[in-house]
Amino acid sequence: MSRIGIKPVAVPKGVKVTVASDLVTVEGPKGKLTQTYLPEVVIKAEGDTVQVTRKSDSKQARAYHGLYRNLVNNMVIGVSAGFTRSLMITGVGYKSEIQGKLLVLSLGYSNDVAVAIPEGLSATVEMNGQKIVVTGFDRQLVGKFASEIRSLRLPEPYKGKGIRYEEEKIKKKVGKTGVK
Repeated sequence: MSRIGIKPVAVPKGVKVTVASDLVTVEGPKGKLTQTYLPEVVIKAEGDTVQVTRKSDSKQARAYHGLYRNLVNNMVIGVSAGFTRSLMITGVGYKSEIQGKLLVLSLGYSNDVAVAIPEGLSATVEMNGQKIVVTGFDRQLVGKFASEIRSLRLPEPYKGKGIRYEEEKIKKKVGKTGVK
């Protein structure tokens, strides 16, 4: 039995969950999310909980059991509280700023890099352009946009320059002068 799949999803006040034949819709104060699901699982919204069960004990059904429970849980959390991902910029002259719906990054390239902020997300710049905070109600979209920003200048292991997640630790290497 799936340890994650058997847990019911608690639905807070102000969040409405509706289940159609193969579609789950979650509406809350921050927005509306929908997710299709496969017929190997059954999703029931009753009262202030959502329960996910599987129809059979096949390997595929067991895999989808925990997956769809977590997807519904992320949707409920997203429309009620939202998700945040923070990125730190390290390097001399590296900085960021918001210009309308664009995030403009100076990352040591000959030109600045401008990234369009997707619909449904918001980005703020803190600490004199050294910290970018991405917020939104769709966890997948927040993570994807944060990884796209990080991929513009990956952190390098010698000086630690680049863009990293705030909780990420970069293991620094010793350069040529440190080896004897």
